[in-house]
Amino acid sequence: MPSFRLSARVAATDAPPIPAARAWAARYAGAAGPMIDLTQAVPGYPPHPEMLERLSSAAGSRACAGYGAIDGDEPLREALAGELTAFYRAPFSAGDVAITAGCNLAFTMAMTVLAGSGDAVLLPTPWYFNHRMALELLGIEAQPFETRAEDGFVPDPERLAAALTPRTRAVVLVSPNNPTGAIYPAAIIARIAEICRARGIWLVLDETYRDFLPEAGTPPHTLFQDPEWRDGVVQLYSFAKSYCIPGHRVGAVVAGGAFRKELAKVLDTMQICPARPAQAALAWAIPALRDWRAGNRAIMAGRASAFRAAMAQLPEWKIDALGTYFAYLRLPDGAPDALRTAEALAATQGLLSLPGPFFGPGQQRHLRLAFANAEESALAAMPARLAALGAVPA
Repeated sequence: MPSFRLSARVAATDAPPIPAARAWAARYAGAAGPMIDLTQAVPGYPPHPEMLERLSSAAGSRACAGYGAIDGDEPLREALAGELTAFYRAPFSAGDVAITAGCNLAFTMAMTVLAGSGDAVLLPTPWYFNHRMALELLGIEAQPFETRAEDGFVPDPERLAAALTPRTRAVVLVSPNNPTGAIYPAAIIARIAEICRARGIWLVLDETYRDFLPEAGTPPHTLFQDPEWRDGVVQLYSFAKSYCIPGHRVGAVVAGGAFRKELAKVLDTMQICPARPAQAALAWAIPALRDWRAGNRAIMAGRASAFRAAMAQLPEWKIDALGTYFAYLRLPDGAPDALRTAEALAATQGLLSLPGPFFGPGQQRHLRLAFANAEESALAAMPARLAALGAVPA
């Protein structure tokens, strides 16, 4: 019987990390208390009640059952453009905005426009694993660039400039960062943008977590105040965290010029149009839920403080970076590597985290914990479970 072949490129791509980590928890017997799942970045509180009502109404409407515009419905694109104009203190129009079926697809489609087989895209490590996976599936080299704990996992622009090669087509920055939580200073972003522009390399900014920046109302950078930004910068955004609707899969690409024209081909091919009920609800929510989102930012700040307070009881576990949704935790000296530690924590203590190697090379001594998922009472239970791990055979 002949052998039926599958894609070698897909076979060479690692399996999704979160299901692998959650599989370890299947062995947990419950002795330490209720499971604490800090693997996936999910909002740890429900959507606004009126948002749910509008989602329900739109889902049952005939208007939202038909095809929509390839780049998203006009009311949502206009609403997001207005929000961007106010937030970044720079002019945006609906023509700068394309709505996508989630931010992961936004990234995949952006990379499809920017690079191809044999090209490279620079990803600072630790990287967001779905970015690396998307590049592998597209046949684009994920070029790792090490960020260092002593720098707060903020990329050094001059080291980054030296790492660029003739094959590098784009540099991806995620700020606030996933997995570390690091927030890149505006001057760092500006310098990297300057380097990219001088080399003719695109800068892609994933700002999924921007609504949780601690300095409300302060733009995280000034790139969009340059009238020529559309010639070299692409921004990615997700509505999932800010509006607590990850299951509805709505993201955005903000770009212009030649990129925006080429993106239309990819949008039509990969999604035809984004799902429409959530677009209708979000067009209302962007202006209407501004105060509600500010309250959620305060909740996240409180959970960050609770995480720090809890970990202060265990100084041997060092927080190397923390912000918005995530903490990047260094293992104590003498502890097993991150993969074995994460597995043991899940299987024996019911504390689920993601080990550093899921986020790229050189991460064997770190765990990522998505503290945003958990209420402060659950975070207070972490030290006892981490401490108990020392009594479990490696």
